[in-house]
Amino acid sequence: MKDALLNIISAIVENPKAVEIKEETQEDGTLNFVVTVAKEDMGRIIGKNGKVIRAIRTVMKIPAIKNNTRIFVTLTEIPQE
Repeated sequence: MKDALLNIISAIVENPKAVEIKEETQEDGTLNFVVTVAKEDMGRIIGKNGKVIRAIRTVMKIPAIKNNTRIFVTLTEIPQE
């Protein structure tokens, strides 16, 4: 699932090398993916009224349902130095 999410995010952003995905598993089997992108790409991932990130979350629910798990996708930006 992490690879699928990475492919989707990398296809949208202008700087795919800056994309990082951390996978965190909780005790109840819930998966939390923390996606970090460059500041310039935040608008592309969020989309107008959040439509793009909502669509990404919906697509990622499909393999999660097959594996009988819950999934959350959280978006963060790379901190500026």
